[in-house]
Amino acid sequence: MAYREHGMWEILEVLRRVHGGEPFRSVARGTGRSPKTVRRYVRLARKLGWTAGGEPPGELLACRVAAGLRPGPAAGDPTPSELVLTAQLDQLRDWLAVDAPDRRGLTLTKVHILLRRRGVDVNYFALRRFVQKHLDYGRDRITVRMADCEPGELAEVDFGKLGLIYDPASGRRRVVHALVVTLVHSRHQYVHITHSQKLADLIDGLEDAWEFFGGCPRRVVIDNMKTAVIKADRYDPFFQRTFDEYARYRGFVIDAAVAGEPKNKPHVERQVPYVRENFFRGEQFLDLADLQRRAVVWCLGQAGTRVHGTTRKHPLAEFEAGERAALLPIEHPERFDTPVWSEPKVHPDCHVRVGNALYSVPYAFKGKSVTVRSDSRLVRIYCGGERIKLHARQSPGTRSTDYADYPPHKAEYAMRDPDRLLARAHAAGKPIGAFAAKLLAGDFPWSKLRQAQALMRLVDKYGARRVGDACERAIAFDLINVPRLGVIIERALESEAESHTPIPAKSNVIALAPRFARTPASFRSTSNDPAKEIVDGD
Repeated sequence: MAYREHGMWEILEVLRRVHGGEPFRSVARGTGRSPKTVRRYVRLARKLGWTAGGEPPGELLACRVAAGLRPGPAAGDPTPSELVLTAQLDQLRDWLAVDAPDRRGLTLTKVHILLRRRGVDVNYFALRRFVQKHLDYGRDRITVRMADCEPGELAEVDFGKLGLIYDPASGRRRVVHALVVTLVHSRHQYVHITHSQKLADLIDGLEDAWEFFGGCPRRVVIDNMKTAVIKADRYDPFFQRTFDEYARYRGFVIDAAVAGEPKNKPHVERQVPYVRENFFRGEQFLDLADLQRRAVVWCLGQAGTRVHGTTRKHPLAEFEAGERAALLPIEHPERFDTPVWSEPKVHPDCHVRVGNALYSVPYAFKGKSVTVRSDSRLVRIYCGGERIKLHARQSPGTRSTDYADYPPHKAEYAMRDPDRLLARAHAAGKPIGAFAAKLLAGDFPWSKLRQAQALMRLVDKYGARRVGDACERAIAFDLINVPRLGVIIERALESEAESHTPIPAKSNVIALAPRFARTPASFRSTSNDPAKEIVDGD
């Protein structure tokens, strides 16, 4: 025999007719129930304390009658499975870690297996109903709707993968992602297309979104993406330095969603599948630029003019009516120049490498780790929170060197500047300047730079007076050679040392007769007489 559901409204209609004094058979004909069923309704209602001549029946009474008519055991009576599982209640509580939220419990399938090993053979669904009833396990949490936000107050941001498109630059198909920015009040949205989810792509997408909306909201909810949130925390998240700087630049507050809680940004969470299924799939795109153009058209057209499933309004019309004017104005018309922070170490050559380019740092910081902020125009170098150097951004493979960053005795050698060396030579003295001018004369003065540097080292070593005297002598003989000049100075010093050597008062030196000394006659002119014998000399 098939079971027939007893509805609350049918039972209430029967009881109302009986309360009005209508016979059972008339009630049966009027409600389509059999007289036997009418008697069952009335009998069960009387057991519950109702009398036909007393208080009129209500919905509560009809519900209790309907519950009493349902098949199965009476309410409150334990089933055989419950009786068996009640003895295992403490063990079930420990296995499922109901009272220890910091500990990961076993799955219900595993618990069912362990119960069977203990000889407790119950149905899995009976086990699930038991733990839901007695341990409140696995019940869905109650979802509450948050209060509606004010116009221009909140935007939710989320990344999502769309699929593959052809990239003409690389000649292959590449993955594209969508950055969806949804204004919560109006549900109007913007879609930014990118190949990656890096910080620069996130900021570029937000910049395009604020330009699309004509302003930015006061608060932005983002996912806990590593590019923007370094440390996810429910109460005190730690944001990436560049993204935090960007938020201050545009004037909005960052509100990071709780990790693993998609319900913290529900208004944008389901928009990523909506963009993928309704806009991207089944379409053909030429390249990334074509995809971005068509995404903007789709946001203004189909997505903006649809009737939203929750608000039952057109997002674009709602945005134009009240939210556009409530957005924060864009105070800085120029786009945010996304910087890159790094912490390189100063090389022994007083340079740091940033973006495959070299930038000089004062030699006092050699070997130290510094903090570098580089954008498209400038490179700022900090040490201990203080800026120590500022450079213009260079292309990869080049360098920016300030020779003042080198030690003074190394700067001239590194600069290899003939004019600077000439100026130093003239400052040391007129003869030295004249010698240096002759040395560096010609079309290729750089070939004599090493000798010019050696000349200045001679000045530092022997003094300007001695080097100047040697330069005058070298110029007189047209001897423009620094190594020979050094020989002249050394010989002059030796002669000076000999001339100032004192003679002892008492000397034990004995003068000896020269052995091969010639007589004075040997130096006379020879006679014209060839027969005369030459005694002395050749």
